[in-house]
Amino acid sequence: MEENYSIDEILSAVDDLQNFKRNKTKKVSSVSNAKTDDSGIPKNTLRLIEEAEKSNN
Repeated sequence: MEENYSIDEILSAVDDLQNFKRNKTKKVSSVSNAKTDDSGIPKNTLRLIEEAEKSNN
């Protein structure tokens, strides 16, 4: 089941893989930099949530 590929096909496939990896990393980094907007949550509720998270860890 041996297939022959031209150099251009191989280089094109490598370029596609590299572009895919770059795009994937950009999406991941943009998601991780997003901050949550908690302006609609009362401060007491935020404090209770933070205390609950600390006690679970």
